[in-house]
Amino acid sequence: MRFVATADWQLGMPASFLPDEARARFAQARIDVVRRIGEVAAEWGADFVVVAGDVFDSNQLHRSVVARAFDALADWSVPVYLLPGNHDCLDAASIYRSAEFTGAVPAGVRVLDAPGVYEATPEVELVAAPWFGKRPLTDLVADVLADLPEPGGRRRVLIGHGGLLGIDRDDPAAIDLAALTGALADRRLDVAILGDRHSTTEVADRLWYPGAPEVTRHRETDPGQVLVVDLDVRTGRVEVTPVRVGRWTFLTHEAPLNGDTDLDDLERDLERLPDKHLTVVRLTLTGTLTIPQRARLDDLLGRAADRFAHIFVWQRRSELAVRGEAADFSELGLTGFAAEAVAELTEELNGPAGGEAADALGLLYRLTGAAEVGR
Repeated sequence: MRFVATADWQLGMPASFLPDEARARFAQARIDVVRRIGEVAAEWGADFVVVAGDVFDSNQLHRSVVARAFDALADWSVPVYLLPGNHDCLDAASIYRSAEFTGAVPAGVRVLDAPGVYEATPEVELVAAPWFGKRPLTDLVADVLADLPEPGGRRRVLIGHGGLLGIDRDDPAAIDLAALTGALADRRLDVAILGDRHSTTEVADRLWYPGAPEVTRHRETDPGQVLVVDLDVRTGRVEVTPVRVGRWTFLTHEAPLNGDTDLDDLERDLERLPDKHLTVVRLTLTGTLTIPQRARLDDLLGRAADRFAHIFVWQRRSELAVRGEAADFSELGLTGFAAEAVAELTEELNGPAGGEAADALGLLYRLTGAAEVGR
């Protein structure tokens, strides 16, 4: 038999770091990827889909998020099992118990709302470890394994959520990796699917994080996928195939900038990137530029901002200096107060307010139209 494993849809994620226009597209992309997951399930002939937690980004979401999710799920040809995670836990305000959810949930959608065993097919059971609060005091996976009855000849798939003990040392809910791999080794479980880590990760034999089907932040190394899992019900053999479904890209681009040639390279590198409207670029800039070159950089980034979903300089990792002198502005013919301001700002470039001085000088250079002359 075959199923699709996914997790961390984070529907309704606010993405406040994005500009307003891109934020709307990002929210729609999280709904669109639900449709693509259903298409993958149909194309691969899956028997069902499991979502290992954090289907929703919060329990406090506008009802339109639930309605649009149900519109996407209604097109699916296979059943889907949703596990509540830390973002959408089964607390008093649970979205899974809201009228918006219970009154419109499609027939093929089932919430794994109690720890224990669920029949997925006549040969396969799901072992669920849902969250009932944002900060559990015990390892929920270990708890459900402790009470697990004998399999009775059926294959078993664990669906859990959370970080692993040894990584999240101070978290009492961290999953005991040794205990989980032990349950896989002695065949109390045949495969384990975990949510919470947004990068697709094979932790151990038959133990996987599918990752988020759409990227959520830069630190994720391999998001944007789901797992197609083949489980031989006769032998217990497991084969896992990652399938890409995500469309958005978050990338970090390092650019040493020490002159116009480097600026040419940066402009060319940005131009080559595909799907700019679905791409968030974090720039790490190092080096030294003149004031005209800094003005050119500002102009370049301003034009890029109109095309990319978001582009910004990662200030914590950037060390970009600006060197300049009043002569850089000689061609502008500035006099009086403006000339005095340029002289004062130029003197401040190497002082504690150097960054602000460079911004001001670069803006002045651009506003005068000299950026074109300096290219």
